[in-house]
Amino acid sequence: MNAMDLRRGITMAVDAVVTNLKSRARMISTSEEIAQVGTISANGEREIGELIAKAMEKVGKEGVITIHDGKTLYNELEVVEGMKLDRGYISPYFITNQKNQKCELEDPLILVHEKKISNLTAVVRVLELALKRQRPLLIVAEDVESEALATLILNKLRAGIKVCAIKAPGFGENRKANMQDLAVLTGGDLITEELGMDLEKVNLDMLGTCKKVTISKDDTVILDGAGDKKSIEERCEQIRSAIENSTSDYDKEKLQERLAKLSGGVAVLKIGGASEAEVGEKKDRVTDALNATKAAVEEGIVPGGGVALLYAAKELEKLSTANFDQKIGVQIIQNALKTPVHTIAANAGVEGAVVVGKLLEQDNTDLGYDAAKGEYVDMVKSGIIDPLKVIRTALVDAASVSSLMTTTEAIVVELPKEEKEAPGGMGGMGGMGGMDY
Repeated sequence: MNAMDLRRGITMAVDAVVTNLKSRARMISTSEEIAQVGTISANGEREIGELIAKAMEKVGKEGVITIHDGKTLYNELEVVEGMKLDRGYISPYFITNQKNQKCELEDPLILVHEKKISNLTAVVRVLELALKRQRPLLIVAEDVESEALATLILNKLRAGIKVCAIKAPGFGENRKANMQDLAVLTGGDLITEELGMDLEKVNLDMLGTCKKVTISKDDTVILDGAGDKKSIEERCEQIRSAIENSTSDYDKEKLQERLAKLSGGVAVLKIGGASEAEVGEKKDRVTDALNATKAAVEEGIVPGGGVALLYAAKELEKLSTANFDQKIGVQIIQNALKTPVHTIAANAGVEGAVVVGKLLEQDNTDLGYDAAKGEYVDMVKSGIIDPLKVIRTALVDAASVSSLMTTTEAIVVELPKEEKEAPGGMGGMGGMGGMDY
């Protein structure tokens, strides 16, 4: 068998299925539809689905939603004024929470500097201010490198100082404007050479602050900035005026992004529970549900329960291939597309092959098997739906890896460690003669 033709057949089939799924996807807009997606992704917990729907209603579908530990037994929604920057930490050495690979700073001092910071003396002054006040430090600059970066990392690792540095988002004038927005939001100053400001002469009044900053490798969320409300509103009005006067679509788009970041809030989902283990498990489910819901809003939904893939398998029968090996590749995908429905039915104690066969005879591509009720129902009307993006990504990624394996001659793997056998019982205690049971 020609491995390359087999791979071409798999790729051809996946492309056809993705096209079919996109043509059948439906965009969602109502809170009820959003809640349905969140509920299914949270293993059927309606409360989580409704919580996510409320959060999206508060901050908009493009808004920022974060997940934190709650302090009660119940889940709560809180909307906090904040800003999200699409830049993460410069170095992973700044991470404070190894579990989620994030740097979390409570009540930090925030330095916003327009230019690059590279020499040692440039960061010593601001580090001294943070140490004196016993507070974490966040540095936002065009870049932090060389001696300056090394100094921050050493202070984090050896002295235990909570510090983090991120690059300012944007480029050119847009970056400077973003930094000015951040300075206004946090109640600090933009340290710039144009105004004769020097890092070595920075004082506490020039630094901003906020309630909390969470930094991942990709983005930064600043919660509850300490900036003056009147100054923030004046800044928003300046941006609105610039939007009205702008003739460039690109400039308008960037201005609208800035306005959303400055005036929009951050929805905080506070997950409660009776124990740390329960809260951790619920947070994982909420995270999965939130990601699935965002995916559904972005690309739409398809009937759930595996039926979207099952009906797409019928379309592959019409696909023409160049040779037998490509046909085998298509058949591999066809068989794989039937597996989700087959498995769901089998797990519910029903013969999977019978359910698959009956559904393939139907013309209504929304019809599926509700394993919870043991009935054939309209999946969309019953609220059993899947985000297209989740289904599409799973199929494309699985096909990519499996087809790569067909053209791979060797794989480097790590051998599993041989575990030693558990020690036996105490010598001489093998049995106790003379005792009847």
